[in-house]
Amino acid sequence: MGLNTQASFPGLLTSSYFLEYGHPKGSIEKRTTISEPLQKAGITTAGFHSNPYISDYMGWNRGWDVFYDSMEDELPPRIPYARGDVVTGKAIAWLSQYCGNGDYKPFFLWLHYMDVHEPYMPERNFIDMVDPGITLSEDEMYSLFQNTLLKRDVSDPAKVKMLKRLYDVHVKEVDGYFAQLLDQLKKLGLWDNSVLIVTNDQGDEFNEHGGLSHDDKMYSELIDAPLIVCNSGEEGTCDALVSNLDIPPTIIHLFGLDPVEKFEGHSLLPVADYSERGVYGEAIDQHSKRGGDLDRDIYYYREQDLKIIYRANLDTWEMYDLKADPKEQNNIVDVSPALWLRVWQGRMCNYPPYLKAYCHFGDVWRLLWYSLPFSHRLPCSCPILCIEVSAGR
Repeated sequence: MGLNTQASFPGLLTSSYFLEYGHPKGSIEKRTTISEPLQKAGITTAGFHSNPYISDYMGWNRGWDVFYDSMEDELPPRIPYARGDVVTGKAIAWLSQYCGNGDYKPFFLWLHYMDVHEPYMPERNFIDMVDPGITLSEDEMYSLFQNTLLKRDVSDPAKVKMLKRLYDVHVKEVDGYFAQLLDQLKKLGLWDNSVLIVTNDQGDEFNEHGGLSHDDKMYSELIDAPLIVCNSGEEGTCDALVSNLDIPPTIIHLFGLDPVEKFEGHSLLPVADYSERGVYGEAIDQHSKRGGDLDRDIYYYREQDLKIIYRANLDTWEMYDLKADPKEQNNIVDVSPALWLRVWQGRMCNYPPYLKAYCHFGDVWRLLWYSLPFSHRLPCSCPILCIEVSAGR
């Protein structure tokens, strides 16, 4: 899981780490997108979103039979993305055309919603539905974005609270778009024979750790994500710690295809065979934006309820016991050195063969991960739909 789109989508769509191939600019050419092996296997692939970081221009259109990214659309100056009703409408239109006569091949449909994202300017009908006490005009909402959120100004708790209320309205808004999509699946008779995966790419901060939006921090409000898999043939809740790198291998597994060599993650299914491991993430320093600079980048590693954060630019370490301190307010790296050593050295450097960790205390050289072969396949001829939401939590 990453803390922004650039850091998260290599995991979500290519099962690879953000800085695995060095500087992120142009690295998509070295990765394998989930759409490529699916398309090669004869599965129809369709993607609908409105995020420039994962657009055709940035090279993320490989392997898609249909790929909408809104980059040629005329968008309003204050909302730099196509709203969810547009994305959903295009997906529903494609579904109706592709599956309407009942004669279709297995398909993979991916949607990405941007609405739960700054500048936090929901339309009035959604405000009235969720929080009618909000009386801000569009100009006032945009001013709050410009003068509070963009400046990361948390000095006025009332303004921070209002940003969070607007965020919550957007969450309900996306719920509505999602319901429209599900209704269409049912109308077309697709629901009972489809697997649905729902997740997000990152969260947003509202002064939990002194800031706003999703900057270069590795705290739970930014990197923890929901993950729902429906109609997979398994029921119940799994409390295992998993990574978004596991989503593409899971999709490959559901379609009954051979494992993809470049994918770093592991199929989440069958759940009984999933081996829980630690979770690792990395991000570039937002000030330099250089990427791949081991003297400046930010890393985290979590194993069960223990989590370590390392900021190379400051040479600082943090460690949190998430069971005792879920809000990550009490850094115990100095008061629990033995525990720190156990997690970082004993657990990390001696991890199973798919993980190579080269670490020196006081410095991080680089963490290189390798995937284990997959051993379980579940043949699947049904559609797979993956829905995820930017900045949702």
